Amino acid sequence: MSFAEKITGLLARPNQQDPIGPEQPWYLKYGSRLLGIVAAFFAILFGLWNVFSIITLSVSCLVAGILQMVAGFVVMLLEAPCCFVCFGQVNEIAEKVESKPLYFRAGLYIAMAIPPIILCFGLASLFGSGLIFGTGVVYGMMALGKKASAEDMRAAAQQTFGGNTPAQTNDRAGIVNNAQPFSFTGAVGTDSNV
Repeated sequence: MSFAEKITGLLARPNQQDPIGPEQPWYLKYGSRLLGIVAAFFAILFGLWNVFSIITLSVSCLVAGILQMVAGFVVMLLEAPCCFVCFGQVNEIAEKVESKPLYFRAGLYIAMAIPPIILCFGLASLFGSGLIFGTGVVYGMMALGKKASAEDMRAAAQQTFGGNTPAQTNDRAGIVNNAQPFSFTGAVGTDSNV
């Protein structure tokens, strides 16, 4: 068994089937899951740190810490439901979100990461919620899909739209009709030599 197969076996859920959508590379699929688990752990940890800011009477940092911890628990619930085996409905919730398109998860993670940063801008909220934001960005990139092949991009670039003439590819295609070339060999005939 190769190292990649061991890693994918550790990060795969029991009875998990491959998604029906466009195939993603294994390192992106499981790397995003691993990033989400790490992000959730640090969001909970730094959210707890922000909650302790009540000592300095900063209510906004207290609220930001609570929101960051909730976001960390939600991300952990969706990425690693095995951490919440004591709750019966966790697998159903994770499967429901798993069946949604990837851009749904990306939007959810990005939306959960922004309020703690706005409420209490500091290293703890920036790092904890920033990792969740990064996980959302990775899922957003996966939702966009991979780039088309070179042949497909060339074919799309050569298509004509609305009956226009095909694109000209010679060197003088962008020059205005009847334009005279510049000449630096002598003075222009209308120059007054002033």
